[in-house]
Amino acid sequence: MPEASTNRIDQAHEAAGPAEPGTPAPHIADLFARDGVTASFEFFPPKSREAADGLYAAISELAPLKPSFVSVTYGAGGSTRELTRDLVLRLIRQTPLHPVPHMTGVCHSPAEIEAMLQAYTAAGVRNIMALGGDAPAGHTGADPYEHFRYGVDMVRAVRAFSDRQLPGNRRLGIGVGGYPEGHAATPNRLLEMDHLKAKVDAGADFIITQLFFDNHDFYDFRERCELAGIRVPVIAGIMPITSTRGMARMAELAAGSRFPAPLLRALRRAGEDPELVRRVGVHWATEQCRDLLDHKVAGLHLYTLNRSTATREIYLTLGVRDSRALA
Repeated sequence: MPEASTNRIDQAHEAAGPAEPGTPAPHIADLFARDGVTASFEFFPPKSREAADGLYAAISELAPLKPSFVSVTYGAGGSTRELTRDLVLRLIRQTPLHPVPHMTGVCHSPAEIEAMLQAYTAAGVRNIMALGGDAPAGHTGADPYEHFRYGVDMVRAVRAFSDRQLPGNRRLGIGVGGYPEGHAATPNRLLEMDHLKAKVDAGADFIITQLFFDNHDFYDFRERCELAGIRVPVIAGIMPITSTRGMARMAELAAGSRFPAPLLRALRRAGEDPELVRRVGVHWATEQCRDLLDHKVAGLHLYTLNRSTATREIYLTLGVRDSRALA
């Protein structure tokens, strides 16, 4: 890692407070009990030196916001497996942040999943996002879903490892994904909730939702969770729009995302001015967060795209300097 990135990590550690890096993270239940409302940020592993510099600059600026945890994504079919692991371990060893790695079973054997869990828990990780995952584009060869076809299979694997290796209060917290606007692969919304309930019954402790732009979709999803007997916290996933290109990319990656007409109208007023587009997007996300907090959301999860400006502006406009004040 270049010297500039290392300096940024040191700055993040100093800015975030005196917590000791490298010690086991709290279980997600302890984080909810401590913070009341959790606040978390999502990062993806950098693939170049320049990207690494940008990420660690963002981390140094976001660490003072004292997030409850940060999540680290995992590429399709494990394409970023080593990069994800390296970032998670670096965050543990050199910052006071609590990383929650994403793990998917696609293209992996049970032995590979076991080895990753061993490495993470030995380093102090105590929470995992267990996801179904996607096969890499153009994948050929063996069935990528041979061992872990669905998200519930990953939940069962993580829970079995946890029960075997980390008994009692030291067990792993398990997070799963939720889809307020519906899962693209499951158009039957009743069946979708059955699948989510199965993951919770298999051992999931919390849910982080896919991005959404209309809070009514989230509230309806939360109520349907309650009706289905799902009693774990539901954390709202928020992604500020910072460019029209980024919005188009969101629409492509998060298939089915609904952009409300008032949001589109405001973006149309902004025209081709990138700063106005960014301001509209950050304002919309801030209002989402304010309304969610007013409606007793369990947590806010901000998709940062490895940048810090939008997240920091949201905090300031909400009138808080760090996550402890959100409750």
